[in-house]
Amino acid sequence: MALGDPYATRDELKARLDIPDADTLDDNRMDEALTTVSREIETWCGRQFNNTTVASARVYQPRTTGLLVVDDFHTTTDLTIAVDNGDDGTYETTWPATDYALEPRNGIVSGQTGWPYWRIVATGNRWWPTTHRRPSVQVTAQWGWAAVPAPVKEACLIAAAELFKLGDAPFGIAGYGEFGPVRIRLNSRAMSLLAPYRLNPVKVG
Repeated sequence: MALGDPYATRDELKARLDIPDADTLDDNRMDEALTTVSREIETWCGRQFNNTTVASARVYQPRTTGLLVVDDFHTTTDLTIAVDNGDDGTYETTWPATDYALEPRNGIVSGQTGWPYWRIVATGNRWWPTTHRRPSVQVTAQWGWAAVPAPVKEACLIAAAELFKLGDAPFGIAGYGEFGPVRIRLNSRAMSLLAPYRLNPVKVG
């Protein structure tokens, strides 16, 4: 799925709600629920789970001289890491792959495969610049996850079904975006599914 897409499809939500595929009366409302919940999941987790196959550049400030935390990227294809040595906004020094290590190693977290990279460790005699006033590192990558994790999709369907049903409540609801990520916190099952994927948001250039 591309960046910004919902984490589950309308057909999957219809199946969850036992609504026939031929029934298109509430399609728009279902799409809105899926999109709203997907954005809430991103807010709750501090990351997004779709991907892009076109590399783009983002800038970051390292947390320490040895550790750079970035947004999730799912492949080393087209990966480029460049450093601004002069604090002038020019990323003139490209690091070879031998000067850094990507984590999590082997894309495994807590025994689960399929995780993207989001930590870059300086190796050898290299160190990340940490005293610059500007972001000192530029990372060009294909951002996101290779595939939406099954628990994230399930959390999306749980919360979207709940949100969709609110529209059938007396007087309806003022707006799907009214409660924001509060809805995720109020849904213990969705919150449990998403817990392993939470990450403090990082600066995006």
